[in-house]
Amino acid sequence: MTSPKAGSSDAEFFQQRGFGQKLGFGQRPALLIVDMAKAFTNPGMPLGAKLDSQIEAIQLLLRAAHDRGTPVIFSTVSYEDENLKDAGMFGMKQKGSSTLRAGTEGVQIDSRLDFRPTDSLLVKKYASCFFGTDLVSRLLVRAVDTLIISGCTTSGCVRASAVDACQTGFRPMVVREAVGDRSQSAHDQSLFDLNAKYADVVSLEETLQYLSTFRAAAPGRA
Repeated sequence: MTSPKAGSSDAEFFQQRGFGQKLGFGQRPALLIVDMAKAFTNPGMPLGAKLDSQIEAIQLLLRAAHDRGTPVIFSTVSYEDENLKDAGMFGMKQKGSSTLRAGTEGVQIDSRLDFRPTDSLLVKKYASCFFGTDLVSRLLVRAVDTLIISGCTTSGCVRASAVDACQTGFRPMVVREAVGDRSQSAHDQSLFDLNAKYADVVSLEETLQYLSTFRAAAPGRA
């Protein structure tokens, strides 16, 4: 593969080659909050990271989505089998998977987030929210065309979910301020790569503005 010429930035090179075309927001959004469970949001746990600013940003997205009746889907990772047999190769690769046993605190959504009974909880085993789950059906039944993606980690489950959203025909909108990682370099590179090939990396401000354009749902409807 041809490399960027000396003195040119990666961004310039990719732009010259036609990468990073804007998808734009669609007409029917849903908010996906990837793996903001305590095992990931507690920096003292093996899989955890400091995600305080991301939680604040996600709370703003949640408020806007709840106010406008936009579907909200949280995901968590949970393993039920003895010796993590249902974690497969994923469990073999990461010792921290042991903190994701079903029924433990680690798989619970961080209490700082406004997770309501009207929101959906998607339980998964692997990185992508699409792999081995019914997420596509949940989105299609609501005629969703735009998936607003937040959560963690940018280089892992967020990236995998955004790639699969693109491959499945949804518009992935990754909110820059609302995604986080254990590694800043992995975070930055993943956002660059996602924006170049698979998704729009958008700001919190423009996403909130987009959500504000929708009419609020009738009481009792999610």
